[in-house]
Amino acid sequence: MKTIPSRLVPLFVLSVSAFALAFALVAQYGFGLKPCVLCITQRVPFALAGGLAALSLLGAFRRFRRALMALAGLAFLVNSGIAVYHVGVEQKWWQSSCSPTEGGPVSVNDLAAMMSKPVEARCDEPAWAWHGITMAAMNIVFSGGLAVVTLVLARRMKEQA
Repeated sequence: MKTIPSRLVPLFVLSVSAFALAFALVAQYGFGLKPCVLCITQRVPFALAGGLAALSLLGAFRRFRRALMALAGLAFLVNSGIAVYHVGVEQKWWQSSCSPTEGGPVSVNDLAAMMSKPVEARCDEPAWAWHGITMAAMNIVFSGGLAVVTLVLARRMKEQA
């Protein structure tokens, strides 16, 4: 098995994480796509993986680089799982707290409270889709692929002295 320079893996993870977060922010602020709670939650593992990569580039943490990159790979894997859950909510396979159920009587006080809050994006209504494929569905493949690549690269990293 061929080894690769240990610095390349964290640079890759940091770059991809920054790109993914920038893409999400451009979609939100540049194109006006309002994210739901699950969309925001899917940003956290990218920030975590990027933070782990940045940490592993610091001299004091160099000897833990392989372990930190393995944790970053696991963060991507968790993100893929969150995306699977999000697609299930979008497809109405199951309910989520950000996709309220219909029906039931509502009191005047509850109605007034709902009207005073800003409108939040619903998790079961995708903000954007390409030929029926939502961003959450794309994130399943993207994050899952990143998890596999990161874990394989972490295994092939040169040992630190």
